Amino acid sequence: MRYWLGVLGLVLGGLIHGCAQAQPAPASAAGGQNVATGIERWLMRLNEASRNRAYQGTFVVTAGADMSSSRIWHVDDGQQQMEQVESLTGTPRTTFRRNDEVVTFLPDSHTVVHETREALGLFPNLLTRADASVTRFYRLRMVGQDRVAGLQADMAQLLPIDTLRYGYQIWTEQKTGLMIKLQTLDVHDNVLEQAAFSSLQLGAPVSMAKLAAMMDNTQGYQVIHPTLVKTTAELEGWLLGATVPGFAPVQCYKRHDGGATADKAPLQCVYSDGLASVSLFVEPFDPLRHAHMLEHGQMSLGATSLRVRRLGPWWLTAVGEVPPQTLLAFVQALERKP
Repeated sequence: MRYWLGVLGLVLGGLIHGCAQAQPAPASAAGGQNVATGIERWLMRLNEASRNRAYQGTFVVTAGADMSSSRIWHVDDGQQQMEQVESLTGTPRTTFRRNDEVVTFLPDSHTVVHETREALGLFPNLLTRADASVTRFYRLRMVGQDRVAGLQADMAQLLPIDTLRYGYQIWTEQKTGLMIKLQTLDVHDNVLEQAAFSSLQLGAPVSMAKLAAMMDNTQGYQVIHPTLVKTTAELEGWLLGATVPGFAPVQCYKRHDGGATADKAPLQCVYSDGLASVSLFVEPFDPLRHAHMLEHGQMSLGATSLRVRRLGPWWLTAVGEVPPQTLLAFVQALERKP
């Protein structure tokens, strides 16, 4: 669900009609620079659609035979944004976010996880790098109109130019530009995963003060504060022997949970092409936990895949909403510095 909330935020916003034609020209073609500029402008406006807007609705994610749903309350006053996401399926949990402050209530264990996260992967901001990577590796295509959750919507596609990333089909509410449905597409335009509002109330009376009071009320819960230390892969003795086209480092953390020494603490580094992201995890190899995974090496659910590799005493895991060959390129490229 965390991933889908991030992708949902990536494509929030108003459509710019006419910024691309039904079959967009490559950026290298005549007039390509104008097309690239149009895509950037379109994406930035998508990402701004929730500003100064409140809404609530039920959000459903479908990946193969698996389905999950959540109830979302969102409010933004232009200076601060807050939301509450309550799971309706699976393990009970309620997540609150106030800007970059994230608090997750787990009632079954009576625990609360309190974290501070950067914008990556958080609703409603996922346009992780405001550079030309998106325009170089994706093309915009306007495809028509439809109705979602009883609302009129415009449809568009973001199509990749290579096989290292997936495409997206996007429905945005015509009046507000709010993204109300998203499909992740493979190279053959098959739907790998779908996220959509089944019901949505725009302009809902969502109270920021009420959400804040609920978020701050941790009475009766054990509060856990994971310790994340900002770093880089190179500082921790790692490097990518070969870069994966379009993907650049975004952030890197070591997680200290109290049991691991500093040199053994798990490391997570995130790489993004501006839309899709890949997380690389590095930790000491544990035969009891990891040996059986070597028999498989690769797993996929909907648009999200996982790839693992043992490198001497280290265990590498790559996870992302990208094709499996992209994750393979990452785990094969990661090397220990001499």
